Amino acid sequence: MKIKLDIFEGPLDLLLYLIRKNHINIYDIPVAEVLNQYLQYLDLMKCLDIDVASEYMVMAAELINIKSKMLLPAGKEKEAEEEEPREELVNRLLEYEKFKEAANYLREREEVRAKYIPRPSVYKEKKEVYLEASLFDLINAFKSALKEVPKDIFFEVVKDEFTVEEKMHNLLHLLVVKEKLSLQELFASAKNKLEIVVIFLAILELIRLREIITVQRELFGSILIVRNRKAYIYQ
Repeated sequence: MKIKLDIFEGPLDLLLYLIRKNHINIYDIPVAEVLNQYLQYLDLMKCLDIDVASEYMVMAAELINIKSKMLLPAGKEKEAEEEEPREELVNRLLEYEKFKEAANYLREREEVRAKYIPRPSVYKEKKEVYLEASLFDLINAFKSALKEVPKDIFFEVVKDEFTVEEKMHNLLHLLVVKEKLSLQELFASAKNKLEIVVIFLAILELIRLREIITVQRELFGSILIVRNRKAYIYQ
């Protein structure tokens, strides 16, 4: 099953996520380190059959190009290029960050004027505001969960025991009983890595269908799953 996630972010979002997650100075990006992590995320997305836009591959090529320029001996490219190899990328990231902040501000203002339910990226409970968890937060939690499963369990093959559709139904049923679910606890309850993969794909599909949203109390914190209230405004 090919999963196409039009609502998720692009390559600049992934770069900003890695920069924030690793507490990197945006003006001094360790390109080799970021490129390695960037490619790991792309590989995992492909393994999960997530439709990766061509823009991700273009950015990967750009990072490789920057890395190669930084490896050149000092002075070799003086005549051909005076600028620091990372400068253009840094400027694009800063501009994109400003654009996202402005877009979020305008969206929030529009919802206040319309006296609308908060945007899907925010979930409130007892005056506590939750942040939206990105695709990359979900992938990071998924990677961590896979590492926790012993290798002998990983190689256990159980034919057709889990399906994405069944997990989707199960998750929605659980959200009738409980207002929110812990993603980490769901992964921990899985019998093996196969079930973790199926749970993850079911969550992505429910997000795509706008049935659920994933939120955090703080950046890079534990992830909670809740029903998407906005989907039921006009019902």
